[in-house]
Amino acid sequence: MKKMDITKSILAGIFSAITIGVLTILTYKTEYGIFLITSFGSSMVLLYGYPESSFSQPKNIFFGHLLTSIIGILFLYIVPLPIYILVPLSVGFSVALMILLKIVHPPAGANPIIVIMGSVSLDYLINPIITGTLIILIFGIILNRLILKKKYPL
Repeated sequence: MKKMDITKSILAGIFSAITIGVLTILTYKTEYGIFLITSFGSSMVLLYGYPESSFSQPKNIFFGHLLTSIIGILFLYIVPLPIYILVPLSVGFSVALMILLKIVHPPAGANPIIVIMGSVSLDYLINPIITGTLIILIFGIILNRLILKKKYPL
């Protein structure tokens, strides 16, 4: 293993823990609402492990999570189908739209499932989606641009 790979993996792990830690504290130790969802964990892999990927760019992270959550909410409240049909259709529609709009962020593909299974409200778009992704992006910029001196976003 190269020293650079070891450093990259250690920093990715540390910043993943810090970022998810902040979101967890905001969720469980404040009255501000939910800031943490499961798909944010896999966003850490891309943002901190592969920041040069198009999937890791701020546009993709922010709009990928937002779009797929909106689609999940629309399917949940507008499409009158059983959950076992609603979930796969919403995920398929989300994936297709992310690709079409060029805002692909693979972890966001889980959001319609989270939204529908959790029967979330419209407030879910503010917290955790918008606020959570903005916090994630701030930490991503701090690590990639300020600490690692990488050109991020590309």
